[in-house]
Amino acid sequence: MKDRIYVDSNIWLYAFMKGNSEKTEKAKTIIREPGLILSTQVINELCTNLIKKANYSELEIQQAVKSLYSYYQVITIDKNIIIEASKIRLDYLLSYWDSLIVSSAILSECSVLYSEDMQHNQKIQNTKIINPFFVE
Repeated sequence: MKDRIYVDSNIWLYAFMKGNSEKTEKAKTIIREPGLILSTQVINELCTNLIKKANYSELEIQQAVKSLYSYYQVITIDKNIIIEASKIRLDYLLSYWDSLIVSSAILSECSVLYSEDMQHNQKIQNTKIINPFFVE
């Protein structure tokens, strides 16, 4: 079975941005992988940034949201995710929003969480955080 992979909003933002930067190309490759998962939080963050940073119209936002729900598994932030996020904050000192991302990945049984904003190679429970843009 292929790994379940949770993708944070920053990766989606690069994938949806116009242009051909190295990060954009890498992000576009990532979102073609099977088994990707995201949450309603990620969609909200993505839409906010597409409006602010990429001047997306409301029609483009609607199309992006429909596309995400059509092709990927989208989980809703619920009570269990919020409570697990609180426990994660106690142990790992993550921000409120990052802990929700990590909690969503863990409770979705993802072995990998792609994020540019968290510590590369950190493992929280059974989920490993990978910065796909990290260069050693």
